[in-house]
Amino acid sequence: MKHRIGLVCNAELADTILQCSDCEIVYDVDSGVEAFQMQERIKADIVVTELLTPKLDGYLLIEQLKTMANPPRIIVVSELKGEVFLSKAYQLGINQYIVKPVVSSHLINCIVTPAKLGKVGQTRSIENNRTLDERITNIFISVGIPAHIKGYQYLRQGIKLAVDTPTIINSITKTLYPAIAEHFSTTPSKVERAIRHAIEVAWNRGKIENINSIFGIRVYSNSDKPTNGEFIALIADKMLLECAY
Repeated sequence: MKHRIGLVCNAELADTILQCSDCEIVYDVDSGVEAFQMQERIKADIVVTELLTPKLDGYLLIEQLKTMANPPRIIVVSELKGEVFLSKAYQLGINQYIVKPVVSSHLINCIVTPAKLGKVGQTRSIENNRTLDERITNIFISVGIPAHIKGYQYLRQGIKLAVDTPTIINSITKTLYPAIAEHFSTTPSKVERAIRHAIEVAWNRGKIENINSIFGIRVYSNSDKPTNGEFIALIADKMLLECAY
């Protein structure tokens, strides 16, 4: 059975979605009001919406969709990338937030993967997060990042955010560090220093070959430490490629 997709102010994604043989677009509208009306009539399984939608903004549309007897899964695809936008959307109960420009494979994975788990919503989140946490832990153990230092938890959260929204890595100082800091009730500068320390610990322990073996190629040498952003992006990319999320 195909995934029935409703598009709201994201017509440019139609070709990407239709590349997946398991997907069909049942409506493609330009406003939140039209989206709600169409959802009442056609009942898409998944609604892919912007937040800046005419007549009825994306947040109000999400709230209305969630009041339905059988609410659809909701994926936000938006140019708005601040943590405040992400937090509010997740609080309203969306399933995924993707910041434009969209990585086609990531969008398709977000649409298809939950259905393969058999359930949606909370069960999907628990199962996927467990898998992601386990994979990150295994990498940290292999590269020698000890669990007792603060940078360990900050790195973990940063990688999970980068897996959830890959483009967040393009705004590491303005978005990623503040998001991690808010989660742990600390400051972005302390997050940056702690992550840097965690990476330095790994390099000082001389487990660079373990890092290279994880990625299957020689990425680094003893004298070639990655930046915080490079390290987070590298592991997040590996998680996405392995469909960990």
